[in-house]
Amino acid sequence: MQKAQGETFFFLHSAYCFCLLPTAYCFCLLPTAFCLPRLRPLTPCVQDEWLVMNGQFSFQKVAADNLTQARAGRVFTAHGSFDTPAFMLVGTQGTVKALTQQMLEGAGAQIILGNTYHLYLRPGYETINRIGGLHRFISWERPILTDSGGFQVFSLNELRSLSEEGVRFQSHIDGSTHFLSPEKSMEIQAALGSDIVMAFDECTPFPATRDEAQASLDLTRRWAIRSKQRLSELHNDKSAAENAGIHIVNRTQALFGINQGSTFLNLREQSLSGLIEIGFDGYAIGGLSVGEEKDAMFELVSHLSPMMPEDKPRYLMGVGSPEDIIAAVACGVDMFDCVMPTRNARNGQLFTRRGKMNIKNARYKDDTEPIDDVCACEVCARYSRAYLRHLYMSDEILGSVLSSLHNASFYLDMMGMIRQSISLGTFKEFSNSFLSGLARGQD
Repeated sequence: MQKAQGETFFFLHSAYCFCLLPTAYCFCLLPTAFCLPRLRPLTPCVQDEWLVMNGQFSFQKVAADNLTQARAGRVFTAHGSFDTPAFMLVGTQGTVKALTQQMLEGAGAQIILGNTYHLYLRPGYETINRIGGLHRFISWERPILTDSGGFQVFSLNELRSLSEEGVRFQSHIDGSTHFLSPEKSMEIQAALGSDIVMAFDECTPFPATRDEAQASLDLTRRWAIRSKQRLSELHNDKSAAENAGIHIVNRTQALFGINQGSTFLNLREQSLSGLIEIGFDGYAIGGLSVGEEKDAMFELVSHLSPMMPEDKPRYLMGVGSPEDIIAAVACGVDMFDCVMPTRNARNGQLFTRRGKMNIKNARYKDDTEPIDDVCACEVCARYSRAYLRHLYMSDEILGSVLSSLHNASFYLDMMGMIRQSISLGTFKEFSNSFLSGLARGQD
C-alpha cells in the first residue's frame, strides 16, 4: 500500500489499482493509469446557477467529452436532484428487492424506478394515493421515475388484447380483468406522484415486420398525445383529478415520450420527430434490449441520441450490462435502468472490476478474499467470498441482501466514475481501462 497526497490511499493488486477512500477515484490497467478526483455530489445553494425554483423539473448539462458524445449533467425535480449519467435501480413493487431504503441511500442511489403495472395491481394506486403518494408510502425522499405499465402489459401476450383505446389484460396474480389506456396510466402515475412519468406506449415486439413496426409507432404517437393531454388536465384542472378519484400530490411531474420503431432506422427517426413535435420533458428509447443483436441496438442508439434535444434528458430503457451502459454513455445517453444488479445477485452472480463472479462455484468455498478487492462497499469491506458462497448455498436471505447491496454499489460507483471522467475530460481513457478490466475476467 502506498500513500498519495493528503489522505488518498491506493491499493495495488496485480495489474490494476483502485482508490478506496472518498477523495479520489483511481482505476488503472498498467502500464496506463489515471486518477479521478472523487468529488462530492453537487449541492445546490442560493448562489448556484442550477438552483430550481418551486421544484420545477429541469435539466442542465455541466460537461461534455471531446472525443465522444458522452455528457454529464444534473436533473432537478420536486424531490431533489440527481446527477447524470444515472442508473436507476428498479423498485418493481415499491422496493428494490432485498434492499432497504437506508441501504440504497448509503450506496449512493439518487433516483429509483417504480413499476406502474405492479403497483396498480398491488397494493393499488388508490391506497398509495390516500397515504400521500409513492414517496411517502415507501419512505423515499429522493426522485422516483415510474414506467407507464406498457412493457409489462405487452409482455403478458396471451393474457391481453389491444385496441385503439388501450389494452385489456388479465392480472398475472389472480386472473382478474383490467383495462389500461393512456389516460388511465396517467391517472395512476399522477396518483403515485412520481417525479418522472412515462407516456403510455406499445412496446413493439421483436422481431417485427416494417408494417408492424410502423403501425406500432403510429399508435404510440397517438397514445403519447393522449398521455400528455391527460396529465396536463390532472395537474391543472382540480375537477379532473376529483373525477378520477385521486389527489394530486406532485404538480411538477415531468413527462417523457418513448421512441419506438423496432430496428428500422427510418422508423425510429420518424418516431422521434413526432415526439419532438408533441414536446416532452425528456425522451426515451424503448423497444430495445428485447432480443435484437447488440450491433443493431447501438447503431440505433448512436444515431438517435444526438438527434434528441440537447436540453432534455435522454433515457435508454432496460439497459443494462456495465459494458452496454458505457457504450451508450459514449453515444450521449443520460439515464438507464435494469433489473440486472439485483436479479443477478439473487442468482449468485456478482459484478466486479474483473468481470462477473459466480459465487456458487466451488473454487470460492475457502476463499477469504472480498468479492472485489478494489470495491469500497460495506460488503467487500467486511465479508469474504467464502461466507457469501455459504449464504447462497444455504439459501439464506442474507445472501441475497449482501449480494444485491454489492451489485447495487458496483453499478452506482461505476456511474460516479463515468461522471467524473466526463467532467475531467478522461472518459475515453476511463472507459478503455474499465472495459479491459471487465474483459480480463476472474483468474
